[in-house]
Amino acid sequence: MQHEEKHRTHRTGWLRAAVLGANDGVVSTASLLLGVAAAHASHAAILVAGVAALASGAMSMAAGEFVSVSSQADTEQADLAVERRGIEYDEAAEREELATIYVGRGLDRELATQVATQLMEFDALGAHARDELGITESLGARPLQAALASAASFIVGAAVPLATAALAPETILSLLVGIVSAVFLVILGGMAARVGGASIWVGAGRVLFWGLLAMGVTAAVGALFGTVV
Repeated sequence: MQHEEKHRTHRTGWLRAAVLGANDGVVSTASLLLGVAAAHASHAAILVAGVAALASGAMSMAAGEFVSVSSQADTEQADLAVERRGIEYDEAAEREELATIYVGRGLDRELATQVATQLMEFDALGAHARDELGITESLGARPLQAALASAASFIVGAAVPLATAALAPETILSLLVGIVSAVFLVILGGMAARVGGASIWVGAGRVLFWGLLAMGVTAAVGALFGTVV
């Protein structure tokens, strides 16, 4: 019988960016809408604030992800350059270093040396990248992928409270935005947990808690300053 295992680590890069973007899109946009509504702004002003939040938030998420993941990629490339020079100038020392890593993982010295030798002959840099630096093809930094995933998911997330605010009667706008956003956060948290192989209820509850907290605090601030003004 064929043995099959389904792993999810290859999804880490885009999944993290997508979940972060969608969650931030919902929470930040809904919070802003609730805060502006609590300050007794007009329906038109609330929608303008929401559209501005969507546009600026998507660009901010894309830029932030691209810059941060690019920094990670730069670090990875610098470390790989160090390993490349080491292999070029002192291959024996690099082979011994690799063998020592395998000994630490449970192999005896003779077998560890044989494994290190064969892997160095096959792909020396790849072996050191994987086993010494922890850099693999599936988990390597991809700045553009992270930026696009984050921006696109932010727009999807932000569109939920914004569309609700556009369609809702002004008298119950805040209530509907809060409810719809909370439901979407539960779905988002559950889906992210499912894709990542974690508990759906834990993931949903975690996202919902922090989302409701952010929306509640922002609405309170809006009501306070709206009353003061």
